[in-house]
Amino acid sequence: MDGCGFEEETNHSKEVNWDDYLKAYYEKPRSAKTWSGFDAKEIYTPEDRTGKDYDERIADAGKYPYTRGIHSNMFRGRYWTRREVIGIGSPEDTHERLKVLTDHGGSGLNTIADITYEMGLDADHPWAMNEVGLTGVNISHIKDMETLTEGIPLDKVSWSLITASTVASVTMAQYIAVAQNRGYDIRGLRGSVQNDPIHFRYCGFRPACPLDLSIRLGCDVMEYCTRNMPKWYYTTVNMYDLREQGITAPQEVAFGLGIAMIYIDELIRRGLSIDEFGPRFTFYVSCHIDLFEEVAKIRAARRLWACLMKEKYGAKDPRSMQFRFAVHTAGCSLVPQQPLNNIVRISYEALAAVLAGVQSLHCCSYDEPICLPTERGHLQALRTQQILAYETGVCNVADPLGGSYYVEELTDKIEEEVLKIMKQVEDVGGMKEAIRIEWLDREFEKEALKRQKEIDEGERLVVGVNIFTTDPETRTPLGVQRIPSESSRTQIEETRKLRQTRDFSRLKDRIKQLREDAEGGRNVLPAMIEATKAFATTGELLGTVRMAMGYPYDPMEILKYPF
Repeated sequence: MDGCGFEEETNHSKEVNWDDYLKAYYEKPRSAKTWSGFDAKEIYTPEDRTGKDYDERIADAGKYPYTRGIHSNMFRGRYWTRREVIGIGSPEDTHERLKVLTDHGGSGLNTIADITYEMGLDADHPWAMNEVGLTGVNISHIKDMETLTEGIPLDKVSWSLITASTVASVTMAQYIAVAQNRGYDIRGLRGSVQNDPIHFRYCGFRPACPLDLSIRLGCDVMEYCTRNMPKWYYTTVNMYDLREQGITAPQEVAFGLGIAMIYIDELIRRGLSIDEFGPRFTFYVSCHIDLFEEVAKIRAARRLWACLMKEKYGAKDPRSMQFRFAVHTAGCSLVPQQPLNNIVRISYEALAAVLAGVQSLHCCSYDEPICLPTERGHLQALRTQQILAYETGVCNVADPLGGSYYVEELTDKIEEEVLKIMKQVEDVGGMKEAIRIEWLDREFEKEALKRQKEIDEGERLVVGVNIFTTDPETRTPLGVQRIPSESSRTQIEETRKLRQTRDFSRLKDRIKQLREDAEGGRNVLPAMIEATKAFATTGELLGTVRMAMGYPYDPMEILKYPF
């Protein structure tokens, strides 16, 4: 037995093959390509940077085009926000886990909803009842949000709310309603909502996320927060989930910027100026396992965003040109084989994020390929961030990899490739059209198949999968996270009880106003907040807007409109 309390399962009785030992001694890399396929030379020299204008193309940290970071002193001024994504069972279950991580040094709160909520369904929906709380926290009504946030000073914390695209409007309505009921001035609330109306089409939620409905509700949130919540980040363009489909680093940036432009164009059409909403625009980025490529990718993204905002949209406020981003280490890089190896993968990916100048960081838990993160898994992920911050010295200098001939050249290469891909999107009619004709879908499929083929054929090596394999593990070292069945049952029962005890006449009046605003093309957030206070459920709020826009009340087409 070792110190973790589990038996060592490696079989040491096999006789050593000394020829293999000698072969390993002389082994060298099979490929000198990055994860996205860029060739790497053996050495980079000052000649690789000849003729490259530093002030125009790179500049110091805190100066346009922000290649080296958006702040002059970066982490010397403030560490990144250390978050861990939490969503387990009921609001009570998730609340308890939030307290654990807060007590252990987390500096930001981050919650993710279950598939039921992300589909816009209530806990007692016939389709949803077996899914409640299995992949995140279930929030069916305002009381659930009250429980989730109980005892937490909303004016002192930074809260990140991760939900699906269309339901982000409901999430904000529930959060704002709770804050107002507790007497908070919402203009002082800090945090973000992962309000990306498009990306969830590519995460299995297409029936619940018609494109026009998603953009309408998402931009309603953006407009409302711009006018009423100046400290709130109203959208986080989710490049991370796009990358999880198997695409390359340049595609991640190109598609993310293309989606961002859809929202920018719509907000300008609504009468907002670029510098009115630009400073609160954020991105959710993946950090994959290829360390230098990921650093270069983010540096290229910062430069491209700055140029886009200044040259295309005419931004004048420097804050509008600053690429603000959160990082989620790459879930798709983790494997169930030899799960403790995932701690190493996560650490290198987090290091890439910090070296690239991240504003908010979530580290995956080593056990995520197997189950929802255990408490030990969550704590290990948080400790990874804390070791980076307090022990490694990587925060001492802004952009410590700046000036690396290799990193600078790779940054340029990625930028060039991103621009090529953006031109391809433009040639098919822009990002909306690329989505409509499923051009984007085909790009995802093509790259995902290519990556899997590389792994299957041994061209791309993954430790524990196609090299240095062992017998299949029979258990995880620290157990698995299980959702108590009573959590789901209680959530369903409480939702049913709420329907029976609320003032239906008051609710009906609020729902009527919501439908009228939706049909009249007005921003639905104010009416949605008031309906939430009257105990409208998630499904009722979203279903009402769906009907107003010509879609079935219930995305699963099981329930009838109750009002």
